[in-house]
This record gives sequence, structure tokens and C-alpha cells, in this order.
Amino acid sequence: MSTQKKVAVILSGCGVFDGAEIHESVFTLWAIAKSGASYTIFAPDVNQHHVINHLNGEQMKETRNVLVEAARIARGDIKPLSAYKAADFDALLLPGGFGAAKNLSSLAFEGPDCTVNAEVEQALKTTHAAKKPIGALCITPAVVAKVLAPVVVTIGQDAGTIQAIEKMGATHTPTTHGEVVIDALNKIATTPCYMLDATIDQIAMGAENVVKATLNMA
Repeated sequence: MSTQKKVAVILSGCGVFDGAEIHESVFTLWAIAKSGASYTIFAPDVNQHHVINHLNGEQMKETRNVLVEAARIARGDIKPLSAYKAADFDALLLPGGFGAAKNLSSLAFEGPDCTVNAEVEQALKTTHAAKKPIGALCITPAVVAKVLAPVVVTIGQDAGTIQAIEKMGATHTPTTHGEVVIDALNKIATTPCYMLDATIDQIAMGAENVVKATLNMA
């Protein structure tokens, strides 16, 4: 019988301004594989809130699908989030990017009063109910807080986001590069990544540390 841990990863598209942050996503997958675990990638099969030109920051007049865009990072090996079952995995991980605040939730527009995509909410709730660990990077701890508060999380040091998290009923712990906050009671590990002004090697460090912390609770 295999003892290899199985990890589910939820992506929110492809690209920092309207989807999943690519560096955070890739380093999360790398850290999972490096640890000896396996991963399966998921994304909700919904349209993005909008499409951003990553060269000039302007909104584009087109529509893209979160699952289709996330498939770019997954090299096509991805499943719709509707297929996720907590019983099939040992842990759940969510890389960041504005897609988490625009596609997985309405956090970017409604702050603490946001709604969360029903499939994302279901994935978080069923994983938590099964007492399996959840790891979240960058802005995604705020989504976790919205669904699972009261929990303890970090997004680094951004005052506005911290205030939103605390209004949701969660507790925020300030952190810097590579640091991980572990809520042992709820089996949640979070790290700030690009919520701080970070370099790519600092992103790799944060991703590896949060993956290790998450898998240690599995």
C-alpha cells in the first residue's frame, strides 16, 4: 500500500492580475513533488471576472474561463473543482494571485462582505470537516478566513487586508518573507508570498515552507 501523500491544489486562472500567480503556483507544485507527495490540480469551471493585459494593466474586451486558463499552468492535466472530494486527498493547497479575490471570491470588490464561489467553499468546508490540513499563500488566506473563521492566518503586513480578515472573525498574525503561521487547532498553514514586496527566491522559500507545514499536519 502506497504511503505517498496526495495533495489537491486549487488554481484561479493564469496570471497575477486576473488569475493564479504563476510563480506561487509553480513553486507550490515543485515543493509538493520535492517532498515526495503527488498533486492533482483543480479549478472552477467559470468565467473570469475580467481579463487583464499583463503588459499594461488594462482590462481587455474578451472573456476567459478559469479552468481553461489554469490548464496552462497545469499543462492540461487539471480537473473541474466540482470533481474534488476531500476523502481522496491528504491536504488542500491554494496558491495566490488576484484570481483568488476576483474569481474564487468577490474579495477584491466587497472586502469582508464578499461571497466565495460555492465549489471553493464546499472544498474548504469538507476538507476542514475531515480534519485534513489546508495551506494558503498570498491573498488566499483571506478566502480561507471568510469560509472557516474563526481561524488564525497571515497575509503578511497589508493593513487593509488585515482589517478585512479581522472583520470576518479571523485572527491575523503579521509575518515577513518565508514565514508560516500555523493554526494547529484548525490545521491551517498560511504564508504571505507576493502580499509582500518579494523576489522570486523568496516566493520559492515561502511556498516550500507552507507546503512542508501543511504536509506535516497530514
